[in-house]
Amino acid sequence: MKMDEIMRLAPVIPVLIVDDAAYARPIAEAMVAGGLRVLEVTLRTPAALDVIAEMAKVEGAVVGAGTVLDPSQLDDSLRAGARFIVSPGLTDRLTRAVIDAGIPYLPGVATAGEIMRGLDHGLDRFKFFPAEAAGGVKALAAQAAPFAQVRFCPTGGIRAETMKDWLKLDSVLCIGGSWLVPKGPPDTEKIKQAAREAVALAREGLA
Repeated sequence: MKMDEIMRLAPVIPVLIVDDAAYARPIAEAMVAGGLRVLEVTLRTPAALDVIAEMAKVEGAVVGAGTVLDPSQLDDSLRAGARFIVSPGLTDRLTRAVIDAGIPYLPGVATAGEIMRGLDHGLDRFKFFPAEAAGGVKALAAQAAPFAQVRFCPTGGIRAETMKDWLKLDSVLCIGGSWLVPKGPPDTEKIKQAAREAVALAREGLA
C-alpha cells in the first residue's frame, strides 16, 4: 500500500499518544468502528511500540508510527508492525532509510525548500507540520501552489471546529488530529462517537 492510498482511506488520521499498551486494542477497535481506519501512534511514550503491536492486531486498522526521528526508531517501528512512518521533519538520513525499507512515508515539511528536498527523494506526500503554528490554511495554500503534484496531511493544532477549512484545500487529502482520544483509560463509546463526528464533519468539508 502506498502513502497516497493510506491517506485516502479516511479523512482524519488520529494522532495517538498512549501511555499503556492495555489501552491499545480498545482504542483501535473504537476508531475503526467509528470509521477511522488509519492510526498514527507517536513514539512519545515508553509503551508506544507495544501499543503499535497491539493495535496492528485489530482487523481493519492500518497502524503507523509517528514522531520517528532516526533509523533506529524506524527499525523498532517496523519490528513492532508499523505499516507506515511519520516524522516531524525531513532529513536525508531518515528519508534514505525509510525508502530503503520500502515502507510508506509521510515526513513533516513547513517550507518550499523542505518540499523540494522531499521531491528530490521521489516523495510527493507530506505532513504539513505544525499546521496552525506554521501559518494555518492560508500558509499551506500558498506553499502548495507551485507544487501541483504534491498532497498534504496537515497536522498540529487542528481541531474539529477547523478541520473543514483544511479539507477544502485541493492539496489536502486528510488531516491529522489529536483531539479524538484523551489521555488515560479509554471511554470507547466516546471515542467511537468522536470518530463518527469527525467523519461526518469531513464529508461536509469535502462536499
